[in-house]
Amino acid sequence: MRETLFNWLGQDLDGLRCLDLFAGSGALGFEAASRGAAQVVMVERAPKVLAALQENVRMLDAAARVEIVRADAVKFAASTAGRFDVLFLDPPYRQGWIERLAPLLPNILAADALIYVEAEHALDACGEWRTVRRGQAGQVFYQLMRRGGPDGAE
Repeated sequence: MRETLFNWLGQDLDGLRCLDLFAGSGALGFEAASRGAAQVVMVERAPKVLAALQENVRMLDAAARVEIVRADAVKFAASTAGRFDVLFLDPPYRQGWIERLAPLLPNILAADALIYVEAEHALDACGEWRTVRRGQAGQVFYQLMRRGGPDGAE
């Protein structure tokens, strides 16, 4: 799925600001940083996972591009003033995270931002964002979304 995602996004993320609201292993954020993203913010609330992310930032000497934030995803989205170009959204399933986050996304995402979502079901929309590409791997549905209609038009 990660290979498909970065084929969709393109191999060069130079200058983009990326946000991973449920960082987990950090694989998506570290991959974005390795492809030239100007900034990657990884949000995680689990202390052990957070410590592993911080260690990986240190080992990869990625502190100039990668910021690790300990926070609840909804609280972070409600309080940040950042404008991100790419959002990675892979929350724990069946807990209503996507529905709670959808109204907050316009405040943290650039007008032409892309959202990559992994979920337990296919999504056609997430607030103002509509699915433009999708796939399925086993029980996991993944989709790339952009503001507006399926062709990206408002």
